[in-house]
Amino acid sequence: MSPEDYTEKANRALASARLLLADGDFEGACNRAYYAMFDAAHAALLRSGAHANPAETKTHSGLIGAFGKYLVKPGIVSADFGRSLNQVERIRLLADYTGEDIGAEKAAWAISQAKSFLDALC
Repeated sequence: MSPEDYTEKANRALASARLLLADGDFEGACNRAYYAMFDAAHAALLRSGAHANPAETKTHSGLIGAFGKYLVKPGIVSADFGRSLNQVERIRLLADYTGEDIGAEKAAWAISQAKSFLDALC
């Protein structure tokens, strides 16, 4: 996929997150907010010309690690975005796998993080 394809996916996921939040599906909203960031991170890595191993970036931990290594560590992207990606991933894991109650406030926060992430990287 191209950076443009990943950017389009990221924007669709963010729009879906907003709809899910408005509908009261806080877990779904967190999931889509994270995937918006995941796809935006893919796009940013491709645009940067980083020589990340494509097999590595297909996993969540691999992509997050490559994002840190190729974009955050050299100062191309603010470390705040690396932290935010990790935090929203943790919320997504809670929402998807633990059954822990994810409230509107946490879901709205995840969406705001995703919006800032996409605004900066896409």
